[in-house]
Amino acid sequence: MRTIAVVTTSRADYGIYQPLLAAIAHDPDLRLRLIVSGMHLSAEAGLTVSEIERDGYDIAERVEVLLASDTPEGISKSMGLAVIGFAQVFSRWRPDILVVLGDRFEMHAAALAALPFKIPVAHLSGGEVTEGAIDDCLRHSLTKLSHIHFAATEPYARRILQLGEEPWRVVVAGEPGLDELRTMDYLSRQQLEARFQLQLGQPFLLVTFHPVTLEYEQAEWQIGELLAALRQTAMPVIFTQSNVDTGNRIVRQKIDEFVGNGNARLVPSFGKQAYLSMLKLATAMVGNSSSGVGEAASFELPVVNIGTRQRGRLRTPNVIDVDYGRDEIIAAIQQATDPQFRLSLQGLKNPYESGAASSIIVQHLKQVPLGDVLIRKKFSDLPQSQEATVESK
Repeated sequence: MRTIAVVTTSRADYGIYQPLLAAIAHDPDLRLRLIVSGMHLSAEAGLTVSEIERDGYDIAERVEVLLASDTPEGISKSMGLAVIGFAQVFSRWRPDILVVLGDRFEMHAAALAALPFKIPVAHLSGGEVTEGAIDDCLRHSLTKLSHIHFAATEPYARRILQLGEEPWRVVVAGEPGLDELRTMDYLSRQQLEARFQLQLGQPFLLVTFHPVTLEYEQAEWQIGELLAALRQTAMPVIFTQSNVDTGNRIVRQKIDEFVGNGNARLVPSFGKQAYLSMLKLATAMVGNSSSGVGEAASFELPVVNIGTRQRGRLRTPNVIDVDYGRDEIIAAIQQATDPQFRLSLQGLKNPYESGAASSIIVQHLKQVPLGDVLIRKKFSDLPQSQEATVESK
């Protein structure tokens, strides 16, 4: 029986993991050990570890890493604390395979700490690009720290190969978080209203805006422009909480002020079932969340994607890309909420949705050879015809 340790750091990655966690937990050849860290353990971020506990998963380890600071120094120190915390875990016990997802610094710290212990790392959602965030560098660095790669789409898999990874290590699996969309028991409007004290009778906007970590100095202006646009649009707004990243304090403060004076509500964390149910009901999504270029397409939901945070990611025609200015955002919301635009999205296919990502990943976790053959990586050069030319000076 192989022990598979899975690192989860926030509500976002936990929602993507859920079908995979269930598949690992129910496989007789695998033993699941869950390592919880990051925003899950932060009261400021809603203590979403409680969602994991409600789902009945045993938590093998809790790794506290976040300082009470959203400055560059605070985030950098949290990175260091995260490496120390995960090193202490791996000194106590070592999984056969460590699973990490995406691009968060806590995930990077887990993979970095695993390196001296020779623990094989399986990375989900590599090869993607988010030009507005430091996460972009962390994601590609995670690729080089990892030994197995589960890409969501073919273009992302090709990018992993471009980073020098051996082809046998790269698998196109799809996004596991989308596996259960066709079978999920969605909550009704009435259930959502009762659970979260909402009024959803009118068309509403679902809004999530995260700090753009490569532009954190502009966070106050950026959120100010978004809120000005929402105020002028005058539609009911349901906010979800932003990530604990550089500059998040001012974003949260401005949203709190807006919610206190307008036709808006803030729900720090819906949980996956409720959040996806909200996607079914919303008139449009607004902000810069990865779910706008991921899950939203499966619901044919119009998305106003603001700024650079998701720039570079594969997207479908439901996504309207705009800059940070309020006039552009207003025009995009008008387009997104036009019934004719929604009608044009009928039959939209989500390129991230394979429907079988979890089973594909589990089979590879069970069958991949362990030991030196997996740990000892070789750089795989591109064919000479594809090599980039380097200008000499």
